[in-house]
Amino acid sequence: MNNRIIDLHDAVLLDLDGVVYLGPQAVGGAPESLDAARRKGIQIAFVTNNAARRPSAVADHLRSLGITCQEMDVVTSAQAITALMARQLAKGSKVLVCGTDALAEEATKVGFTIVESFTDEPVAVVQGYSPSINWQRFDEAAHAIQRGAVWYMSNTDPNRPTNLGMVPGAGAQMAVVAAAVDAKPVIAGKPFPPLLEATVERVGCQAPIFIGDRLDTDIEGANNVSMASMLVFTGAHGKYDLVSAPVHQRPTTIGFDLMSLSQPIRRANTTDTGWTCGAAIARIVGGKIEVSGVEDGVDAQLDVLWALANLCWAHPELDPSAALEELDMVP
Repeated sequence: MNNRIIDLHDAVLLDLDGVVYLGPQAVGGAPESLDAARRKGIQIAFVTNNAARRPSAVADHLRSLGITCQEMDVVTSAQAITALMARQLAKGSKVLVCGTDALAEEATKVGFTIVESFTDEPVAVVQGYSPSINWQRFDEAAHAIQRGAVWYMSNTDPNRPTNLGMVPGAGAQMAVVAAAVDAKPVIAGKPFPPLLEATVERVGCQAPIFIGDRLDTDIEGANNVSMASMLVFTGAHGKYDLVSAPVHQRPTTIGFDLMSLSQPIRRANTTDTGWTCGAAIARIVGGKIEVSGVEDGVDAQLDVLWALANLCWAHPELDPSAALEELDMVP
């Protein structure tokens, strides 16, 4: 009998938006799946690139959705970036915050003095996503950076998935400041290593798996710290993104949602003409991709998708569009 995905790991590290919840709604099966992992003694940590909220607020939100969570289970990019700043800047240094009160509080906790204007001569600017930022704050940040302040950024996600659709994210707000300065920020959030490194250190795990919905942040971030990863299809990226993923954005495995943690490990095997996964076959026939074993049910379609992804990664010159169209149960 095949081992389940969860059997290989001592900790499950999770992105939030698009994985655990979509705005005010839990992703189906998330509470039950995480409770099942906890009962097996698996450690759980919620890892978010979103620097806008306090860890306590994130924990409250998760509990309101029926998900077991303590404040220490939450690791935010605001915590990771201010910890990084504390290692690089003198205690008590003046810092201009371009973000929410939650980000300012994390900067205060590690010993920085918060200032409100570039005229206060801050040595650094720390920026993070804010849903209600005043445009003047972007101006203040740009002026400070132009005058030599070191620019720190929580994360670079260009957008965020919600229950109503995609909305601009921290990366879009970063681009506003970047348009006015000749500088690049120091970044903590995924795909950069500091956030996941801080999480592993806090949890104390040896064999974690990171679960995310974005290839360019979650999966690339896990790869950057040599961590196993699973892409789920409940958020930003889908089947077309997966099969065209560059090497550094390819996950260890895939699942439809968090319930896939309790399913057998999905393995792809190469053949003379293509790849197989379970009963699914993706092969090259007459210079084109042909798939078989496409059946109803998400698990069967994920087998096809995993075989197809491995084939496409080995042969990026081939067009997978027709084969992907046959997978109507995978986004």
